[in-house]
Amino acid sequence: MSLIQTQNLTKVYNGSPDVVRAVDGISLDIEHGEFAAVVGPSGSGKSTLLSILGGLNRPSGGRVLVDEIDLYSLSVEKLADFRREYVGFVFQSFQLIPYLTVLENVILPLAVTDRTNGEQTEMGLRILDQVGLAGKARRLPDELSGGEQERVAVARALVNEPPILLADEPTGNLDSTTGEGVMKLFQELNGFGKTIVMVTHNPENVKYAQRCIRLRDGSVVED
Repeated sequence: MSLIQTQNLTKVYNGSPDVVRAVDGISLDIEHGEFAAVVGPSGSGKSTLLSILGGLNRPSGGRVLVDEIDLYSLSVEKLADFRREYVGFVFQSFQLIPYLTVLENVILPLAVTDRTNGEQTEMGLRILDQVGLAGKARRLPDELSGGEQERVAVARALVNEPPILLADEPTGNLDSTTGEGVMKLFQELNGFGKTIVMVTHNPENVKYAQRCIRLRDGSVVED
């Protein structure tokens, strides 16, 4: 059984005067441990698809199954539980809180769990070590480079040990050298078994993935 399945997925926005089919009948299977890149021109539905896969954006039609869980049949509370347990999100903007330390930013997702403060700190330090920031836990975000801030965002996405990492243009605000470092980190995480779905407009990023899914006008045109 695939880890992620979509069945005839659609997302329609009824704006005046036009109806926009942002996602138009997409059926995909993404396996455990796969690293898939989703590419296509602006407006092709990449980010909309990613947000639906992560339980953030209810589709107009079709189904999303993750680990055989029918996402959009869940209650709001159960869907929030699913996101916390299964998915880490990494966005183009780092979305770090400037007055919190690196460690405090990383362990924010653990605040709604029943783990003790000591357990949260231990988990945060462990994931910071994994992303190469072991010595910078007490710094503030503006004391870090752009690439280091992105690694903090990745660490925050991973601290709760979710099986799936969803990334939307993760190197969009980085120079090519720094972006390459982040992509190598993703490749390493995938090597440890993490399932990654990444939206990107950068053709250089695609070479790090095992699979390239190309969208146009909300539909898959190449896989």
